[in-house]
Amino acid sequence: MIELAGVGHRFGDWVVLADVDLRLTGHRIGVIGANGSGKSTFARLLNGLLVPTSGRVLVDGLDTRKRGREVRRRVGFVFQDPDVQIVMPTVAEDLAFGLRHRDLDRAEIGRRVDAALDAYGLTAFRDHPAHLLSGGQKQLLAIAAVLVLEPDCVVFDEPTTLLDLRNRHRIAKLIHGLDRRVVVVTHDLDLVSDFERVLVFDRGRVVFDGPAADAVAEYVAMNPPA
Repeated sequence: MIELAGVGHRFGDWVVLADVDLRLTGHRIGVIGANGSGKSTFARLLNGLLVPTSGRVLVDGLDTRKRGREVRRRVGFVFQDPDVQIVMPTVAEDLAFGLRHRDLDRAEIGRRVDAALDAYGLTAFRDHPAHLLSGGQKQLLAIAAVLVLEPDCVVFDEPTTLLDLRNRHRIAKLIHGLDRRVVVVTHDLDLVSDFERVLVFDRGRVVFDGPAADAVAEYVAMNPPA
């Protein structure tokens, strides 16, 4: 359970979010809105990458302001640009990086890395320089590096924006097949078209919260063609 109570966030005098009260339940939750509407800031609040300047964000009862490390074990985060997230020289080393902080022995780390390489079609790239992968392969690696840590929930911030059509479909299929809660921030309305719940943000506030078809219709109505 992720709960936001009276959440606001500002950068200096710029109010990014205001008066957000939500309980994030359900398997697949989409977040849509125009640029600058506050949705990416909202996403970063969910696992403590940012903490609110007012109100509280609770994950399984843990306050992100006080228990950020524990929160991030429960809620993984995939950035829009995988180059921000890839930190180790090779694909296998990058998958193992987070596991080394989980009190696992080398054999278990190796087993989980092998399983992730196989699951995401990256086995042939085990020793490949991670930053020399294609864009789609980098996004797969970034996602795999989060999922190998087995979080209860994964937040995706614009996961298909930098990808070509083929890789957009590949990442969308992966997201739809996950067996855990996902929160997907996106401009790709097709990506969340069958989600059971979609939030629409506008000027730092949630202005609609409901089934995907209704949410997309509301968003389109708010942004008619010029």
